[in-house]
Amino acid sequence: WGQMSFWGATVITNLLYFIPGLINWICGGFIINDPTLKRFFVLHFIFPFIALAIVFIHIFFLHIQGSTNPLGYNTPLKIPFYPNLLTLDIKGFNYVLVIFLFQSLFGI
Repeated sequence: WGQMSFWGATVITNLLYFIPGLINWICGGFIINDPTLKRFFVLHFIFPFIALAIVFIHIFFLHIQGSTNPLGYNTPLKIPFYPNLLTLDIKGFNYVLVIFLFQSLFGI
């Protein structure tokens, strides 16, 4: 582990210092050492998958139940999830993916 990992973990633990017991639970003690950096590495690996799962669950329930209407207007003229809204979601994801790839590969 490098100095940047150590000092990054130090900054994060100092930000969370006001919550009692959290530092001991995250760090495994009172100081930042090798197990702390390994735990932070595991959290950095797992959190994107958790966030992605939450996004997929959100989209699933949003399209299954439909979004709510504050006026309570109920109409049979609804757009079905499959294939219309699913293709729009996939198209939007592909646009974001292409922009990300252009930025990362070509520096645009």
